[in-house]
Amino acid sequence: MRTLGLALLVGGLLGFFYCSTRLAGLEPLPAGIAVGDYMRREAGRWELARYGTALAVLMGVILSVFPRGR
Repeated sequence: MRTLGLALLVGGLLGFFYCSTRLAGLEPLPAGIAVGDYMRREAGRWELARYGTALAVLMGVILSVFPRGR
């Protein structure tokens, strides 16, 4: 599990920075937009991908720190 955790950690970090770089070149989303409308805009898709990779980083940290469970 530790190996999977480290793979998620590294892959998530790389994905997060890639999504952040792509998101920086796009115009920001207007305030108050519904989550369902995120998928209709390119900036929204990259932002949701960035949140997904941040979740992968979190799971990687958890699996790396607690490889056998408690």
